[in-house]
Amino acid sequence: MASWHQGTLFVEHALTIGHDALHVLAGVIIWMLIGLVARRSLTTWLPWLSLLAVILWNEAVDIWVERWPDPGQQYGEGFKDLLLTMAVPTIIMVAARLRPGLFRN
Repeated sequence: MASWHQGTLFVEHALTIGHDALHVLAGVIIWMLIGLVARRSLTTWLPWLSLLAVILWNEAVDIWVERWPDPGQQYGEGFKDLLLTMAVPTIIMVAARLRPGLFRN
């Protein structure tokens, strides 16, 4: 778990992108990669649920490895990361399912 955490810290510090923006970008990229690897449309639940599993794992590792003085702040930050990571894939998936014409030529 510590090596996973160190890897995510490396990526965060190697890029000049803010922590919150990194979660938004990573969420979309990982969601699309899962769809490609699984050969599933992004309108199906598998890529979305797989992304949710990845971000839950990442936040569990953060909670396990990091120890903040105030657990409420740490859990709040983890929940914010979850929301930011899942927001754009959720919006796109729901829009594509409800209004597929928006995504056609």
